[in-house]
Amino acid sequence: MAGSSDVRITVTENGPYRVTGSVPLVPRTILTDGEGFSVEWGEGEHYATEAAYDLCRCGGSKTAPSCDRACEENGFDGTETASRKPYLEQAEQEVGPALILTDAENLCAFARFCDPGGQIWNLVQEQDEASTALAIREGKLCPSGRLVTFDEQTRTRNEDDDEPSIGVVQDPSQGCSGPLAVRGGIQVTSTDGFDYERRNRQTLCRCGRSENKPFCDGSHAAVKFQDGQLEPGAVSI
Repeated sequence: MAGSSDVRITVTENGPYRVTGSVPLVPRTILTDGEGFSVEWGEGEHYATEAAYDLCRCGGSKTAPSCDRACEENGFDGTETASRKPYLEQAEQEVGPALILTDAENLCAFARFCDPGGQIWNLVQEQDEASTALAIREGKLCPSGRLVTFDEQTRTRNEDDDEPSIGVVQDPSQGCSGPLAVRGGIQVTSTDGFDYERRNRQTLCRCGRSENKPFCDGSHAAVKFQDGQLEPGAVSI
């Protein structure tokens, strides 16, 4: 995991995420294929940021993804409700011929990379190399880290060594803006100073509606959250 102690996201009380450590901020778009399946990430030009900056988490900022202090006027309740257990204590485990799949469903950010090829839960039960390779790929594309695959023999986690960054997600096929996709083991710290487990992939709520704060639970899709930067129409490859 690429994260280090000088990069951090601090959840402020009923306020924004405070990002420190010169973390790159980049637009990330869920790209779909001709059948509408999520298959790849598109990345835009990095935002201009300072060494420290604030990101909106109430969903009301007119300068998204930056905070404009709308949270001070709209009555935002940012109370954290997420489990503080380590990922593996939250996850269910499924064992296949070549892979182990762990699944912490409460972390789902509804990015849908797990669907192509008959869904990752079925793919891990297949014995052919193509299914195994697709399951590994889908696990790595899951932005929230809900899904992780391990080699069944060595118990090695299939994970890319991502550099720390924060992705501002857009989901054109669903007609909504998505969460903050945090990569590279950035430390997320709660309002009371608790350090959540550092994970290579995490998604933080920025629509203000998650019931698993500070993490995303897919509510942005249900409420069709718009941050003002979503371009209309699905983006396919």
